[in-house]
Amino acid sequence: MSLPVHQIDRRLRGDRRQSEPHPVASDLGQAITADAIDLLFQPQYAAAGNALSGAEALARWHHPVHGSLAGDALVAIAQSSGLARRLTRHIVRGALGVAADWPAHLRLSLNVTAADLLDRTYVDDLLALVADSGVAAERLTLEITEHALVADLDRSAERLALLAEAGIRIALDDFGAGFCNFHYLKVLPLDALKLDRSMVQGVAHDRRDLAILRAIVAMARTLELRIIAEGIETPAQRDVAAREGCDLWQGFLGGRPMTSAAFADHISAC
Repeated sequence: MSLPVHQIDRRLRGDRRQSEPHPVASDLGQAITADAIDLLFQPQYAAAGNALSGAEALARWHHPVHGSLAGDALVAIAQSSGLARRLTRHIVRGALGVAADWPAHLRLSLNVTAADLLDRTYVDDLLALVADSGVAAERLTLEITEHALVADLDRSAERLALLAEAGIRIALDDFGAGFCNFHYLKVLPLDALKLDRSMVQGVAHDRRDLAILRAIVAMARTLELRIIAEGIETPAQRDVAAREGCDLWQGFLGGRPMTSAAFADHISAC
């Protein structure tokens, strides 16, 4: 059963006065307190050789009535009820706790929301959580979408720069799916572009899709940015991504999001 989520303008997500508390907001608060927010991990691989390179952490909440809630739905509920900060810290703390048991060469990717970047305590809190976890900051990548930058690009750039100075890598997520504002590439301390799945879906059989991929890779190389190809579902897509110069790939071909225990088994099997 799907749960209707309030339509919240992403540019206004930092202002809780713009939305009313979601009907299940109190349930979410209880779930955070009870540690009932599940963390799943989707593997990421090096394009050259397909060695496991790490995983992206994804939060899921299984509501007893409305089923599985994640992504924008979960963020919208948290923000409408003033729980965004608690939810973010809960996810970060849990994901770092899991990653602390991984081999040191594996990286952890975390998503950053607009509310995070508008939160004046986000940088200090994140760095404190990283320090407490024992996970080196250099093993962490923050993935941020263009939508999350719309509210205040200058302030976002400043806060991301502080995190980059600490050794954390910054990736622009869903590249190609939004406005493609190239100004972001100039002002943000980016390490990588993470291609939206629509950018790789047809690369194995469509000449125009392949041409676009090549153009993006060429631009990224000029800017000294890595390329992460998301949504890889077939060996042909993976092979094209590797051949054309992508650095990492992620998708159902390499594994769906899995529990921390399943990912630990996956590490052992690789």
